[in-house]
Amino acid sequence: MDFDSSLYFITDSTGYTREEFLKRVKSALEGGVTLIQLREKNKSTREYIELAEAVHNITHVYKVPLIIDDRVDVMLAVDAEGVHVGAEDMPVAMARKLIGVDKILGATAKTVEAARAAYEAGADYLGVGAIFPTTTKVKTVLTSTDTLREITKAVPIPVNAIGGLNPDNLKVLEEIPIAGVCAVSAIMKATSPKAVAEKFKERLPLEGC
Repeated sequence: MDFDSSLYFITDSTGYTREEFLKRVKSALEGGVTLIQLREKNKSTREYIELAEAVHNITHVYKVPLIIDDRVDVMLAVDAEGVHVGAEDMPVAMARKLIGVDKILGATAKTVEAARAAYEAGADYLGVGAIFPTTTKVKTVLTSTDTLREITKAVPIPVNAIGGLNPDNLKVLEEIPIAGVCAVSAIMKATSPKAVAEKFKERLPLEGC
């Protein structure tokens, strides 16, 4: 499946009502995000499915693929466009086997070796970071821009930078041939997700985006 990861929005519903969360997702889409990942760590399977269905109804309108974090079962249940697996989630090859060849499969990689392994196991794109410290995880392991650059040269699939990125700190990524950037808090917690997404779009493309 073709996809554009130049502005990849990863959601976080923590602290929001369902109505406010969905409103923010819609606002981000209006601002031009090109890919959305629904990331829920604390919901029951049923709650995760119900929210994924609601988000999928919105992303359909904007023709933006929906990626489900971690949970292949939720992805299959709502027929989302793809799934993203981290280093501690289901192995990439197993996820590929379950979702088939037509769905988008993303993986997290922090080293060149992990990036090559994920590509060889069937990943369609990689998320590499964290480039900056983040507030979305208790422990943040930083990835240098040198490693990010090496990964882009090591695999022939799109590589996205992730971790603490906002429209004002993208310069560190210049001249690195990434496919795009992933944003979580910068868009999710903004007064206007639409306005921040638009600012990201103005400051992209970087080289390769």
